[in-house]
Amino acid sequence: METRPQEGRKGPPPRDVPPVVGLLLSMALMNALLYLCLDRLFISPRRSTEDPTRCPHGHFRMGPMSNCSPWLSCEQLRTEVRQMKRVGEGAVKRVFRMAWVFGDSDPARKMGTSRRPWVERACLSGDQRQDARKTSEVFLSEWKERKVALSRLTRLEVRDDFLHGLRMLKSLQSEHVVTLLGYCEDDNSILTEYHPLGPLSSLEATLNLSKYRSTNTWQHRLQLALGYVAIIDFLHRSPLGTLVMCDSSDLPKTLSQYLLTANFSIVLNDLDALPLVNRSTGALVKCGHRELRGDFVAPEQLWPYGEDVPFHDDLMPAYDEKIDIWKIPDVSSFLLGHVEGSDMVRFHLFDIHKACKSQTPAERPTAQDVLDTYQKVLNLLRDTTTPQTREML
Repeated sequence: METRPQEGRKGPPPRDVPPVVGLLLSMALMNALLYLCLDRLFISPRRSTEDPTRCPHGHFRMGPMSNCSPWLSCEQLRTEVRQMKRVGEGAVKRVFRMAWVFGDSDPARKMGTSRRPWVERACLSGDQRQDARKTSEVFLSEWKERKVALSRLTRLEVRDDFLHGLRMLKSLQSEHVVTLLGYCEDDNSILTEYHPLGPLSSLEATLNLSKYRSTNTWQHRLQLALGYVAIIDFLHRSPLGTLVMCDSSDLPKTLSQYLLTANFSIVLNDLDALPLVNRSTGALVKCGHRELRGDFVAPEQLWPYGEDVPFHDDLMPAYDEKIDIWKIPDVSSFLLGHVEGSDMVRFHLFDIHKACKSQTPAERPTAQDVLDTYQKVLNLLRDTTTPQTREML
């Protein structure tokens, strides 16, 4: 059958696409394909958050060592480490995780307190508090002509807690934590890097030495404060979860938990009182089972029921990591000292420190917020000349 072309259909004839438009569309398509290919090859693989200069887990490097070495074994600690003299002693804190169970006669229910179902705490038992200093000893030692610190447990009844501190030390190895060199569970011993400048509490005495007076500037002191806040931020976002620095009931106690390194940075040395906050399970923390007093601790760590109600540990509400934020301004003030320019730094940190001191924990900034602000202030003031600094003062 012969097919006739349809007639009677009216309308404008189809227009041809101009060659220039077609060329532009082709180039746009080629660019898109090229971008996708480059994205797959070079951008998609996520960068590792690990510091490439650090050793892999289970290894260490210190001082002039060029290669990483595995953690020393029991045999190596016994044969290669020479114990020299005792330089310190420590206490082991127990970390408990407890469930709150209320009965009809429970006094907390009668007082109408609100409780989370789980509380993790770090504390010493009554007998242990009486003799806490004898739980461990620290010896200046030598390994392959390098000075190291050897910690030995002296009371076996707290061995489980000593091993808990070791597990924390192994799990939290980073630039913010003292370097673990080896351990021996059979001998209850831990070997770490030795820092001759000692605890952070000795900062003023160190800076008063003629050898270090050139570093006694607001720039170096602000860098120390920034390092301290970086450690708090690390604990709050650690591989284990949100950890709280419980060994911080006053300023001297807080400073004793950190070591000052030879290059004037700060590392955390005491890790046996870091209870975990876990909001998904409702777990909060309590630092010890005694009443805390003073302005250094956060308001939520104080007994909330007044002098007329005797302190009772079971009635004390738990809290979260924001207690660490409350203490940042006081620790930073110590680190900044009273050198020329330190008041200028305090002026620039006033707003963030005011936020840290909010009576409401939820309104306080995160450690990351504080760290970002410190870094901005350091960057802002780093290139300030001496005449400008004096003018601002």
